[in-house]
Amino acid sequence: MSDKSSISKAQSHMGIGEFWDTHDLTDYWDQTEPTEFEVDSPSEMTYYALDRKLSEEVRSLARKQGVSADTLLNLWVQEKLQQIF
Repeated sequence: MSDKSSISKAQSHMGIGEFWDTHDLTDYWDQTEPTEFEVDSPSEMTYYALDRKLSEEVRSLARKQGVSADTLLNLWVQEKLQQIF
């Protein structure tokens, strides 16, 4: 947990969630202050159909290389696009 004070005074993330489930932020708005933070959102996922046998081979090779099938396919597509462009 952060060392920042919490309006809820809860000692855990679960406790904070339970507090805000039963309270309204507008009642505490004067106790808030502006802050800045970055949000690291995951990559957008797009799905493409892949033949079952090819999919099995990709998963097998990815396991042997110690990476996920997603990572392996992304690397291959990046390499191929670099060759083309």
